Amino acid sequence: MSAEPRTASDPVESNSAFRTSGITKVYGSGDAAVHALRGVNLDIPKGELVVLLGPSGSGKSTLLNILGGLDTATAGKAYFRDLELTAMDEKELTQYRRNHVGFVFQFYNLMPSLTAIENVELVTEIANNPMAAEEALKIVGLSERLSHFPAQMSGGEQQRVAIARAIAKNPTALFCDEPTGALDSTTGVMVLRALQNVNRELGATTLIITHAAATGAMADRIIHFADGAIRDVVINKTKVSAEEISW
Repeated sequence: MSAEPRTASDPVESNSAFRTSGITKVYGSGDAAVHALRGVNLDIPKGELVVLLGPSGSGKSTLLNILGGLDTATAGKAYFRDLELTAMDEKELTQYRRNHVGFVFQFYNLMPSLTAIENVELVTEIANNPMAAEEALKIVGLSERLSHFPAQMSGGEQQRVAIARAIAKNPTALFCDEPTGALDSTTGVMVLRALQNVNRELGATTLIITHAAATGAMADRIIHFADGAIRDVVINKTKVSAEEISW
């Protein structure tokens, strides 16, 4: 991958996993224009578990998609470590996603005709430096479910297979958009515990979008969004385990 060289006037913090400067995203134009992001400035240190909170339409998913290389900004700059994402073309963004980013969404998107381990192996077969599928499933607590098909698993187990699939490529960053949105609170806690284990064991910078404000208790950093902007950032000095969370 290549990116525009940095200059002394535009430094990137060595401990930053992600940094943005004045990121704006506008969909449409004229009277129909939708301002999804309005000049977002952000710095996320490497290895943190970060929870993004805010109502629907506040800009959380748009920012995640830009940092994940799934969308491009209208203006401003976004960096992954020392690489400027906003200077990359589509080919470079594809390579960035393949080499560095794992995605987990609200819906599991598992192949119903494949077992848990086979679903994870879909990623390990194309990744540059994958972990064994068995190891990925062990990290999320599914060592006993390797040969089960999605229809034989609960919703929480299916989501944990999706997490195992995302981490099997050994990503530098893990992006989770409403990973517990389709789950009850008890099952959701199991999924959050899996994400906490991934963050701790792999050191992957983990960003979680959620409407469940209580989830912030397990995060290093909580970012509150409103109307396309960051309302505030809270550094959490008293993190709790996922098992202590209820909503």
